[in-house]
Amino acid sequence: MSFRYRLLLCLTVCTLSASAQVLTVLDKATLFPVENAEIRPAGPNTTPLFTDKTGKAILTGSSETLLIRRVGYQTLKLKPGQLSAANYTILLSEKQHELNEVVVSASRQPENQNRVAQSVRVLSQKEVQFLNQPTMADVLQQSGQVLVQKSQLGGGSPILRGFEANKVLLVVDGVRMNTAIFRGGHLQNILTLDNAVVERTEIALGPNSVLYGSDALGGVIYMQTLSPKLSDSTTPRTTANAAFRYGSAMQEKTGHLDWNIGFKKWAFLSSVTASDFDDLRQGARRNSAIGNLGLRPTYVGQENGVDIQVRNPDPNVQTPSGYRQLDVMQKVLFRPSARTSHMLNFQLSTTTDFPRYDRLTETDNQGNLRFAEWYYGPQRRTMLAYHLNQSLNHRLADDLKLTAAYQDVRESRHNRRFGNYSLQNRLEQVDVWTLNADLRKALLPVHEIRYGLEGTYNDVASRAFLTNLRTGAESSLDTRYPDGGAQTQSLAGYVSGTLDVRRSTFSYGARYAWNRLYARFNDKTFFPFPFDEVTQKNGAFTGSLGWTMRLKKDLRLSASLSSGYRVPNVDDLAKVFESVAGTLIVPNPDLEPERTYSADAGIRKTFGERVTVEAEGFYTLYNNAITTQPSTINGQTQVQYNGRLSRVVTQANAAEAYLYGFSGQLSARLTNALEAFGTVTYTYGRIRTDSTAYPLDHIPPVFGRGGLRLTVKRFRAEANVLFNGWKRLRDYNLIGEDNIVYATPQGMPSWQTINLRTSYQLNRHLQLQAALENLLDRNYRVFASGISAPGRNLVLTVRGNL
Repeated sequence: MSFRYRLLLCLTVCTLSASAQVLTVLDKATLFPVENAEIRPAGPNTTPLFTDKTGKAILTGSSETLLIRRVGYQTLKLKPGQLSAANYTILLSEKQHELNEVVVSASRQPENQNRVAQSVRVLSQKEVQFLNQPTMADVLQQSGQVLVQKSQLGGGSPILRGFEANKVLLVVDGVRMNTAIFRGGHLQNILTLDNAVVERTEIALGPNSVLYGSDALGGVIYMQTLSPKLSDSTTPRTTANAAFRYGSAMQEKTGHLDWNIGFKKWAFLSSVTASDFDDLRQGARRNSAIGNLGLRPTYVGQENGVDIQVRNPDPNVQTPSGYRQLDVMQKVLFRPSARTSHMLNFQLSTTTDFPRYDRLTETDNQGNLRFAEWYYGPQRRTMLAYHLNQSLNHRLADDLKLTAAYQDVRESRHNRRFGNYSLQNRLEQVDVWTLNADLRKALLPVHEIRYGLEGTYNDVASRAFLTNLRTGAESSLDTRYPDGGAQTQSLAGYVSGTLDVRRSTFSYGARYAWNRLYARFNDKTFFPFPFDEVTQKNGAFTGSLGWTMRLKKDLRLSASLSSGYRVPNVDDLAKVFESVAGTLIVPNPDLEPERTYSADAGIRKTFGERVTVEAEGFYTLYNNAITTQPSTINGQTQVQYNGRLSRVVTQANAAEAYLYGFSGQLSARLTNALEAFGTVTYTYGRIRTDSTAYPLDHIPPVFGRGGLRLTVKRFRAEANVLFNGWKRLRDYNLIGEDNIVYATPQGMPSWQTINLRTSYQLNRHLQLQAALENLLDRNYRVFASGISAPGRNLVLTVRGNL
């Protein structure tokens, strides 16, 4: 190389170095780096740059206006003078709603939400952290997207489009959480997922049986937990996060710690969260409609081994309701090549005993408390899963996702009446095995197909016994589920796909499933059923069609048709239990699968990149709906159970039911720092009978949330109103699970709460959060709940990271 050439090269490099600038993109509220932010010169046919994991990108000789954008953030348009004035450090503000982000729940594979006909709501990890709630159920409630019923403080049963409990599918990391004993009433199983490790939550509304099989009638709540992070260098990647939260309404004390150690091919992620909840204090400010509902003037104690009623010094404290919870997660990732990854996923959630508060408030005709004890034993879920992601580049598939999982689910119920010293104990254990294989193939640049297989197996063991608290002697007791055991199996295959035609995306899907249930009744001393065992076999075919159109001026239309199914599980078909006081549910071996046929339509419009309005409606025809209906045992409509004359009911297929409703969302960027938002949901449901239409249970009143959010450097603040409309008595299902016994004589009054939240990033490693929920200390109760909601609640949180 000549001296002249070397000199020219040196001058060129020096010139470029002198003009090069390092641009840093950070989250405006947290100051965390924003990775993969796109930096593109304004104008057509320009080549973008992307920020690295530290949020940095190198600009060389740029004198043009730049567009800086990232999914989930507001787009910025900056002139060179603005860049230099900001010292080349750019702060991006989050969006309330983002249609271009990638979702998983809609197709079991990552897909741009803009191409999905189904309505999917997304809660990011940042949103969940800002909501700052004690449980996953509370996260859903406070989001304004889901109504959540509670029978006790350790409760939380999400309702989607008028469906609840075993008609809503819970999925964590691709593994279905629903078991063979998920009941049709109210569930608290979502509490077994630690919201501190949830990376994102997707709420897919409407039937989703094509991809997920049975139970997904109202929709799917898909929760993805944190994943281990590998190192991109020879230096190990080590991170840690810690948080401590205090909440005044229940004297909550929660501590969380997670840490990641990543190497080139191996990564390890560990997490532990411990919570301690005291008795919950309800709001003190009552209106005339709520009356004295929920006041707790006395509770049961003991004196010299004898049950007594104890005066409660503060009737607004719901005693007893407190409990403790521990959640542990461990993940191990091994990625031997860019095409293959293996991951082991271990999760454990367990609680102490926790009181069934609604039952503990029941009184007899003289106003005396009926139960001395009624509590759930430790609720434990253990999961061990193996995940394989494999890039195939084969003519049959481009990639494969394989998930094999085992879950051990344990729960128990313990109760005794006031003055009766024989404690009833009913214990259940379910062993759940699942296997999913999901494949994807791009047939054409505009046509992608997805297909897969799923197998599940549930084994239910149920036992029961009486304990004499004074002598310690044990005796026999009727079990909740068949004492001879019960098993369910299913095997299914599905295919779905998307086809792009200009500005439209068409989607389709079909699934066939074979299902079997077996249950055996050995001891019929307590109930002389006319059968010893029950065997059911059935098949189910479902399909779906969807269409989205992306028009000019940021207008999007969508429509879909879908069918869903749910096969009767062990709880539906073979349970014996007192669902509410004086009502006994007995088995029904003639149950058939329930089906839904749903039509959806939606519209979304963005005005000037500042205001986004979205609305959608649905209509669902619900055939063979499994509902609670009057029945008999050996010709008797009433029998003695637990020392009380109880009417006999059973789960049976109604002739037909229907539901319809709508929801709407608004997001408006008033300034670069201030944003308004709102959401509202309305649902109506009825069972068709020969003479009239009778209310379908689980139908929530109108509900939603609206407010303002301010985001400036290091600081984020929000003021919102969470609201529910009236649930009038005429809209209650009196023999179902609407729990009119825990409402006022007129139903459940409407309510609104004002809530304030703030966060302040002290530095890169420390964040402070403060919230004041139910600012006005309103007394209210969510529809169908047996415990009143928290009163004024001061929440203080410290978060740290390394």
